[in-house]
Amino acid sequence: MPLVINTNVSALNASRLLGTSSNSLSKSLARLSSGSRIVSPEDDAAGLAQSIKFDAQINRNSAANINVQNAVSFSQTQDGFLQKVQKALDRMSELSVLAQDATKTDSDLSNYSAEFSQLQNYISNISSKTFNGVSLFASTGLAITIDSDAATFGMNSADMNGATSTGVLNAYSGISVSSSTAAFSALENIRTAIQALANMRAQVGANVQRLNLTSEQLTILNENLSAANSRIKDVDVASESTEFARFNILVQSGTAMLAQANALPQSALRLLS
Repeated sequence: MPLVINTNVSALNASRLLGTSSNSLSKSLARLSSGSRIVSPEDDAAGLAQSIKFDAQINRNSAANINVQNAVSFSQTQDGFLQKVQKALDRMSELSVLAQDATKTDSDLSNYSAEFSQLQNYISNISSKTFNGVSLFASTGLAITIDSDAATFGMNSADMNGATSTGVLNAYSGISVSSSTAAFSALENIRTAIQALANMRAQVGANVQRLNLTSEQLTILNENLSAANSRIKDVDVASESTEFARFNILVQSGTAMLAQANALPQSALRLLS
């Protein structure tokens, strides 16, 4: 290689290699400081696109899980009220039997009727209860979003105002225990209401079971999606630390060699002295 002054090819080469090492060191430092393998799109364009879709799906699943958990709370609130209705109906059935006692006076029956009427009003009041403004005992069940694609699950309804055979209120509509005869008729109606209530609680329980399984499914799915997403975008700290140390040494070595290359033209001056 000729000894020249105007063009220092060795310095140009050393400068280029130093620039490459410096860029690699900067990227390695950025990956370690951010914890992400993909600092900019050119690092892994296809991986970034896939990671963006995973992130969006994970967020949608989390939102769906919130919906499901709210639906569980809705159903549990329903069942809490239905438990009280059950207690009231149990007492009403007891009163209807007590009122058939031939030893009871009209005054006793009047007292039974007063309690019986209050229990009727209590159950009627529960039928209009709401959860965040949404009726707890509507004739149709709620449609709950259960996944990232917005698929829905139609919950079983708990319609207390339903037909005589399926509702609770209409099953004992117009009954009383004001007399032994009326109490006898009332008992059969109340037994029908208790059966309707039992069916409602079973349907609400089925809702909760399905919703809890769906919540578990969403949680597991998000775990798996997060693991897949991590393999795409998260940096392997051990491997990247090794790369960082290598590039750091190359930068230091390149800097020293560039200084040496820049000093080469000075050798030509000795020939002129």
